[in-house]
Amino acid sequence: MAFRNIPLALALAVSAVTAGAIIAPTAAVAQKAKAGKAAGGSMKGLLGNASDSALDQLSRPGAFYADQAVRILLPGPLQKATKLMKLTDKAGLTNNLTRSINDAAGLAAQEAKPVFRSAIDSMTLTDGVGIVTGGDTGGTQYLRRTSGDVLRQKMRPLVSDALGKTGALKQLDSLGRGSGTGSMLGALAGVDLSRDGLIDSVTDQAMSGIFTYIGREESNFRKNPLKAGQKLLDAVTGK
Repeated sequence: MAFRNIPLALALAVSAVTAGAIIAPTAAVAQKAKAGKAAGGSMKGLLGNASDSALDQLSRPGAFYADQAVRILLPGPLQKATKLMKLTDKAGLTNNLTRSINDAAGLAAQEAKPVFRSAIDSMTLTDGVGIVTGGDTGGTQYLRRTSGDVLRQKMRPLVSDALGKTGALKQLDSLGRGSGTGSMLGALAGVDLSRDGLIDSVTDQAMSGIFTYIGREESNFRKNPLKAGQKLLDAVTGK
C-alpha cells in the first residue's frame, strides 16, 4: 500500500491496523493450539490414572468373576453347556473352567498396566478439547477407538500365558479329548475347543471389561475432582 498521498499519521494508523489484523489471528491460533495441547496432556494424565485404577480393581482375585457386567464367559456353544460343564467339574475332568478363565483375565490385567500406559502416552490427542467435552467417558472411547487393536494384540499373549497358569488350557484339552467318545463329553462333539479360539474369546471379553472399568473410573474422576487431583481436573476442564 502506498502512503505518499495521505498524511503520515494516517499512514501509520493504517499500517498498525493492517499489522494487527495479521498478528491477532496468529496469536489466537497459537493460543488455541496451546490450550488443545494442555487439554490433551491433562487428558492423558486422567486416562492414565483411570486405567491404573481399573486394572488394579480387575487384578484382584476373583474380580472378573464376581462382577457379572464383565464376567468372562465360555466361547460359543460352551456357554449353553452349563449342566454339562458342572458334570465335567464333578468328574474331575475340569476344575470350574469358567472360573479359571476369569482368573486368567485377572492375571492378564495385573500385567497390563505398562501396556495401557504406553498406549495412552503415545496418543496424539490432537483433538484434545473435543475429547474433554465429549462426555464422561470421552477419553476412554477415544482410547478404545484409536488404540484398541494395538492393545488387543499386546493383551493376547498376556491372556494366553495366564490361561496356562490357571490350568484353563489343560482343562480345555481334556474336553477336546473327551469329545465324540460316547461319554457325557460326547455332547461336545463338533464344538470348536481349540486353544486359539479360547484365547481369542477371553482376550476380547477381557478387553471389553477393562474398557468398561476405565470408563467408570474416568467418569468418577471427572465427577470427584479430589480423587484424581484438583489441579489435574482443573487443567482438563479449563478452570
